Amino acid sequence: MPITADAREMQTDLARLRHELHREPEIGLALPRTQEKVLKALDGLPYEITLGQETTSVTAVLRGQGPGTEGGSRPAVLLRADMDGLPVQEKTGVDYTSKIDGAMHACGHDLHTSMLAGAATLLAERRHQLAGDVVLMFQPGEEGFDGASHMIREGVLDAAGRRVDAAYGMHVFSALEPYGTFCTKPGVMLSSSDGLVVTVLGAGGHGSAPHSAKDPVTAAAEMVTALQVMITRQFNMFDPVVLSVGVLQAGTKRNIIPETARIEATIRTFSEEARQKMMDAVPRLLKGIAAAHGLDVDVDYQQEYPLTITDEDETNTAENVIAGLFGDSRLSRWATPLSGSEDFSRVLAEVPGTFIGLSAVPRDADHATSAFNHSPYATFDDGVLADGAALYAELAISRLAALAAADAPAAANTVAAASALS
Repeated sequence: MPITADAREMQTDLARLRHELHREPEIGLALPRTQEKVLKALDGLPYEITLGQETTSVTAVLRGQGPGTEGGSRPAVLLRADMDGLPVQEKTGVDYTSKIDGAMHACGHDLHTSMLAGAATLLAERRHQLAGDVVLMFQPGEEGFDGASHMIREGVLDAAGRRVDAAYGMHVFSALEPYGTFCTKPGVMLSSSDGLVVTVLGAGGHGSAPHSAKDPVTAAAEMVTALQVMITRQFNMFDPVVLSVGVLQAGTKRNIIPETARIEATIRTFSEEARQKMMDAVPRLLKGIAAAHGLDVDVDYQQEYPLTITDEDETNTAENVIAGLFGDSRLSRWATPLSGSEDFSRVLAEVPGTFIGLSAVPRDADHATSAFNHSPYATFDDGVLADGAALYAELAISRLAALAAADAPAAANTVAAASALS
């Protein structure tokens, strides 16, 4: 039976798992209930399972038993799903709405986890076809906690006994593309992400006598505007920079000049050159404004996730697999990157691989106007679960076969050379 048909047979079970995960979202690096559900889904399958020490991660290794796997060097492929939710109060109204106050799977990680759990079964059933090993990476803490770094430090990339040859991740969207569309892009696919925390240090006083105080509020307001102007004047418009202020805080009452004002912003860049330039330009600008007002300023520029850069060959491989399973009409290659960021970038910085988008916008919704990921109204269609599971599994099967085929001539040449010497 084709792998897509087998996956569709699992659709009800995949949706049930997804709903269980959605009802109990967990945030950060400690996801005990989520880990428990993943382990239950893997129970009885022939995986070597390792649990994280720093986090509640799950690493599962399947040893392929296909032709050519007897002894010698075995290729390995990694498949990744992130598992954590967000501090968002859900407002979707679905019948499996989050039961955890202030927490929601608003980014679709419950779908990622369910799809990879489905792929685990599909791969186990095809163990005798696998020309190498598969590493499943169930990762906590993608949403700002850098869970990928923790898992890499604990050895996920070498869990099969050697460094994996290729890595694939997937991410669903609740808008952006028509339902069921797979999205790819070679090269820079997602921006880098950095955080900016600014504390303007003044001297408090009475609002009726600003000359006797040092007002941090007016300086902070100038900084917010100046940051946007600086980007338009100092950075190439064809290498964009996005800076959005999400926090602007100061004061307790309208007639009191406060001691301090606080700014928090997110910064997205699409090249390492622009990223480094921002790291120099932002503190210089803000310190200059503060000095002009006779104030001090503390600038904390926090490097977060690097650029998500996909390998061109691995992206082509993924596109061929998608077209083979679902047809060319389901594939969209992006011309420009998305300004979201991902810690799967950590994996792609270590090994060749690619990242694939999948639109889970509700079938009866307009993808151009639907609530996007991270919204309390973001709604994802269960219908993509089987296709995502099938794609995860087929990526591993086909890539291992290609790796094994590429290794075969090299192995034959080595044997021939040894025979000649003897």
